[in-house]
Amino acid sequence: MWMPAVTDALLSFPLTPFTADDEVDLDVFAEHVDEQVLAGPAALFVACGTGEFSALSPAEFRTVVATAVRVAGDRLPVYAGAGGGPRVAREFAAAAHDAGADGLLLLPPYLVASTPAGLVRHVRYVAEAAALPTVVYQRANALLDPAAAVALLGVPTVVAVKDGRGDVDAMLRLVTAVRSSRDPRAAEFGFLNGLPTAELSALAYRAIGVGSYSSAALCFVPDIATAFHRALREGDDVTVRTLIAEFYLPFATLRDRVPGYQVALVKAGARLAGLRMGPVRPPLVDATPAHVEKLEEIIARGRAALKRDDA
Repeated sequence: MWMPAVTDALLSFPLTPFTADDEVDLDVFAEHVDEQVLAGPAALFVACGTGEFSALSPAEFRTVVATAVRVAGDRLPVYAGAGGGPRVAREFAAAAHDAGADGLLLLPPYLVASTPAGLVRHVRYVAEAAALPTVVYQRANALLDPAAAVALLGVPTVVAVKDGRGDVDAMLRLVTAVRSSRDPRAAEFGFLNGLPTAELSALAYRAIGVGSYSSAALCFVPDIATAFHRALREGDDVTVRTLIAEFYLPFATLRDRVPGYQVALVKAGARLAGLRMGPVRPPLVDATPAHVEKLEEIIARGRAALKRDDA
């Protein structure tokens, strides 16, 4: 069983496919989950940001999580998203538990901004009622400071912080505060790199002791994503830097052209890989044909770089 304290883990965040008449396509989702499991990540995180958590109804959420649990079986753990206001987040946490999830990713509270101490109150309110190992996602309006990170050690079900903020200096302060706290759980507490296209910051985060990361690329180019992760673990700097230059930087540049492409462009990539992913739900917008064509070129460049490296 993977736990967040394990370093150098590659984590999968599957997409949620929709049909032309706006239903969750469970057959395609099951195929997608199985392909993700076979790619060899340490854990699956379903119905989270990449899986369009905020666009799912409670009933759809339960079905998506239960399907992922069924398909994954005993092969690897399944974490599920939970978010919204505190009572709503509790309801999603309970639904994830009932659907068989192994853990939660607690997303930022809906719209409300508060202090780091207020965020700890929110986390405690949800996590203590969840009865599942909980990873706290810090980004947007949910930002921790060192004192808040240490306070999370006092919530037994909270096992890790996933960073979507992207401030390496601030993250170093959180890691240092927790590791030097002398709390009995300090050594086992996990930190994950959850930035969009986390591969771009993987080297910097590894340097501060955050080696595990989520990979959106795993959803549509698992060959590139796993080759990069292997090279990173093995210290193969040539492959790491080649794939950054030939694939990850061009992909991130295209991704940044339109808000919401962190999901929509990944879905377009999965469609290029042969999965009937369908559209994104509003307010997201689908990738334009021109951008999909550009993405296809970027994928080809990445795979050509892999072949050169293997030769």
